[in-house]
Amino acid sequence: MKKTLLLLALGFAPVVALAQTPAPATTFDGQWRGRSDGGSCNAPLEYALSIESGFVDGTATDATARSPVPNTKKAPPPAPTPGLWQIHGVAKAAGSFTLLAVSSVKGSDRREGKLNVSGQGGTLTVTESSGCGRTARLSKG
Repeated sequence: MKKTLLLLALGFAPVVALAQTPAPATTFDGQWRGRSDGGSCNAPLEYALSIESGFVDGTATDATARSPVPNTKKAPPPAPTPGLWQIHGVAKAAGSFTLLAVSSVKGSDRREGKLNVSGQGGTLTVTESSGCGRTARLSKG
């Protein structure tokens, strides 16, 4: 009885594996790169996004971010500004979509923000909905 069930289960395994289909590709699939304006913070970000089957993963880096300078007034130094942002979310097949950006900083100064993304032709436009209000235009490649 056990041998029969085992053979039956092994016989269905290839059928189940063949029945799985890959996630459909979106028009946004590929590598996207670009630079934002400085926004109200005057700190442009360099974006690098990878979209595969609609799943978005990427980073945004701020080359102007610096750690705090020594403070001669014996007061605690200000926290460093985020220099690296992790970006993730799901791209919709057409139209606009929202991504989540999380800063990579130590301590309790963790920041989050939402990015609104819209695609027009061969360009993605990324706009911060909070924070500095930066806008970036990303191109494929």
